[in-house]
Amino acid sequence: MIEALKQRVNDDAALVRRGRYLTTTFLLEVGPTAWLISIFEGRVVSVTRGPFVMPSSSFALRAPEAEWQKFWSRRPPPGSNDLMALIRRRVLKAEGDLQILMAHLRYFKEALAKLRPEGAETRAMA
Repeated sequence: MIEALKQRVNDDAALVRRGRYLTTTFLLEVGPTAWLISIFEGRVVSVTRGPFVMPSSSFALRAPEAEWQKFWSRRPPPGSNDLMALIRRRVLKAEGDLQILMAHLRYFKEALAKLRPEGAETRAMA
């Protein structure tokens, strides 16, 4: 499912434009499975599945698989509908250079929400 992120983000011209000043690689951990996601000027250029011996990334987002499944459901329940809500509930750990995450927070929120089912209700993420 994570592999679909590249196409879904890159097909959204407004999202790519929002991330035009973002170039980074971050680690996304879904339970025991790690993914390195590389972004160049707002476009996802690669999504690579681990395991990795020594992954190089700017920051990491780590949460149990069950929490990501709630986040990626068609209508996420309250507390699971937003990255900051997951952090507030202490089920998502953000580690590393968080300045990059916070400077482009809306981009990351919208990009990761792209993994919700097609036609899923999207809520304003300000």
